[in-house]
Amino acid sequence: MNLDSMKQTYFTESREMLAEMEYLLLEIEKAPEDEELVNALFRAVHTIKGSSGMFGVRSVESFTHVAENVLDRVRKKEVALDVELSAALLACHDHITALLDLHQQGADDPLDGETEKRGAALIARLGRYTLDAKTADTSVDEMKRKEAAEAAAGNGREGNVNWHISLRFNRSVYRNGLDPFPFINYLRGMGEVVNLVTVIDGMPPIDLMDPEQCYLGFEIDLNAETTKETIESAFEFVRDDCQIRIIPPKSGIDLYKKLIQDLPENPMNIGEILTQSGTITKSELAAVLAIQSGAAVEEKEPLRIGEIIVEQKIASREVVEAALEKQKQNRAMEEKNKRSMRIDGERLDQLINFVGELVTAGENVKQLAAQNGDGELMESADRMSRLIEEIREGAMNMRMVQIGETFRKFERVVRDLGREQGKEIDLAISGADAELDKTITEKISDPLMHLVRNAIDHGIAPPEVRRSQGRPPRGVIRLHAYHETGSIVIEVSDDGGGLNRERIRARAVERGLITAGQHLSENEMLQLIFKPGFSTAENVTNISGRGVGMDVVKRNIESLRGVVEVESGDGAGTTVRIQLPLTIAIIDGFMFRVGELTYVVPLDTVVECVEFVREDFEGMKGGSFMNLRGSVLPFLSLREFFREEGEPPARGNVIVVEYARRKAGLVVDKLVGKFQTVIKPMGKVFSGMHWLSGSTIMGTGGVAYIIDVPRMIMKIESIVEKEGAIA
Repeated sequence: MNLDSMKQTYFTESREMLAEMEYLLLEIEKAPEDEELVNALFRAVHTIKGSSGMFGVRSVESFTHVAENVLDRVRKKEVALDVELSAALLACHDHITALLDLHQQGADDPLDGETEKRGAALIARLGRYTLDAKTADTSVDEMKRKEAAEAAAGNGREGNVNWHISLRFNRSVYRNGLDPFPFINYLRGMGEVVNLVTVIDGMPPIDLMDPEQCYLGFEIDLNAETTKETIESAFEFVRDDCQIRIIPPKSGIDLYKKLIQDLPENPMNIGEILTQSGTITKSELAAVLAIQSGAAVEEKEPLRIGEIIVEQKIASREVVEAALEKQKQNRAMEEKNKRSMRIDGERLDQLINFVGELVTAGENVKQLAAQNGDGELMESADRMSRLIEEIREGAMNMRMVQIGETFRKFERVVRDLGREQGKEIDLAISGADAELDKTITEKISDPLMHLVRNAIDHGIAPPEVRRSQGRPPRGVIRLHAYHETGSIVIEVSDDGGGLNRERIRARAVERGLITAGQHLSENEMLQLIFKPGFSTAENVTNISGRGVGMDVVKRNIESLRGVVEVESGDGAGTTVRIQLPLTIAIIDGFMFRVGELTYVVPLDTVVECVEFVREDFEGMKGGSFMNLRGSVLPFLSLREFFREEGEPPARGNVIVVEYARRKAGLVVDKLVGKFQTVIKPMGKVFSGMHWLSGSTIMGTGGVAYIIDVPRMIMKIESIVEKEGAIA
């Protein structure tokens, strides 16, 4: 991997950590007592700072260091993460994102005046939470009292009279002109270094090792009559280039348990975990291993290291259990890392393209085999087709991601905009594990953002208004996702007052979209909000109200072959329902012929096929409806719709398709069957044919046209209604 690739990985991972930071801050606001969330938040910020240092992104490293210090005090319970600090840290998140953007654009050195000013203001804002020199003296006394109280508790391991110092130096420490050894050697002047363990878990293979980087960490037991501040002062000049954890003599087991939990390395061996945390020394570990080996020689039942340590009273059972928990976490993490790997998006797209070509070539071989009538060749072609289908399925699954990641970023939007407008709003997320194509998640993000902002601005009223309406003062916006008939449905709903139909009608008449007495169905009335420039808002805010956006929302969703619907009852809130295909690259299609041309519909939309005699439909021009086992089914003759000439076959078929809970029948000449379909975009010449969503190359080399089922169903309903077939 070259430096550019590593830098791209840095940007990707840093942005993931920033998203994690934002999510955790919002979660902590809901559950401030959850220490795990605070620890995870610290780790996220620490990772951003550490990796920024490694890649020389000084602006991010130095600024994040300040936030990290504050969070370190938060997790030590020296500072409360209240609403004010949470807001400041969210602002820090935004600033770090901006710094990262600037660096990625190559414009961060030096920073522009505005960015410098914003960073300085944020550092000043965090200043009250940092341990500055002025408050240090009083805090030292407090810390000493705390240490004395911890020592008085006296439940640490027996005979542990030493200071334990855990050091992890940054990779860049050599490049910054600093050598860890003199700092460690300096400790000798304070007392006796009774135990020193060099941690080499971060050491890469020799061919990947950079001699200018430091991969070492140290666990030190120091016997000395001194204070924590004095030990810390030994590392004053390297404070920004290393992590230091100091545990006073005879400390309570909680500090050791916490140190074990915070170990940055992931050793699999419990002995290593306990040694690195300073709970036991190397000589004690050697003695324990000797006892274990002795038991094996005597062919006794094998003893576990943790059991021996507890029996020999080298460490308490609680600390050993904490180490076992850490070991369990490390193994789980290792298993997860084995199962997953990061893949470049472009390479994945390339793979999908090749798979698409393979699908087309496979269909070609299958058809040639059928034409030749060679039994063995047909059997081989079928086996190859099954394998290609499995490859296609596997490749497509690699593109599938959970919608939850997209939903999560709206937590911040709801929080910030709600507070900005003086509203109390909760965001409820469900179905976050529903999966769909990554391309779709990226393209659906903007439409969802617009819908959520609209719900905040127009859907949820201020608390006093909601109280006057008999509603709870706190409103709820829901994001819900679920799978339905081969597609994914995403709902954005609010528990506000709902859309005012009279106001929609009045505004539509005013803009000339409808006439004053024109009859509109419920769906047609609500669909008016998607007209360009249409808005019923009485006031224009900085969020919405200008009538810009809903038309774009609909256009973007339809470009993904999706449909959008609105449900809204008076006083019952509003739900915008988006139905999207799971993927837009390769689908299982169902092929049929009309006249001389071949068409395809997505197999997931096909409910059934019904054979009919052409005489049954004589006298029915264009669209009409048929009786399908007692239910009314609108249908359309595609031969007439596409103006095919020539004599139709005496017998035909109706393909019943369904999308978004709406059904229609397509009258076709001949059914061909299932076909793996690689979707190709249509050229500009077909831009006016909205009922076609793409084309595909058949095994014979010919072209088949893919029917846009949602739009075709709407077209059929429109034709049938105009003809008055539906009263």
